[in-house]
Amino acid sequence: MCQIDRAQKICYHSIMKQKVLSYYAVFEPAEEGGYNVSFPDFPGCVTFGRTFEEAKIKAKEILELWLEELLEEKASIPFYVSRPIIDEIEVAVSR
Repeated sequence: MCQIDRAQKICYHSIMKQKVLSYYAVFEPAEEGGYNVSFPDFPGCVTFGRTFEEAKIKAKEILELWLEELLEEKASIPFYVSRPIIDEIEVAVSR
């Protein structure tokens, strides 16, 4: 029989109660270099990274903080709502 102390049990139950949520992040190259990141489902939730990898890390961090703030305010957390469609539009312009 496995012995689990109280701290491990609390930690285990906390992990089991977590949900994994997924949201779309938009990574846009910044004029000064790096990437601006925004989340269509959370207007105002933005960050920046000097490289794409750094931008991905910071995006996850800011989204986690944003969701924690919503939980503290007892606001509802939307399950992913938007699914952005990005396409290239070709236009002709006269010089």
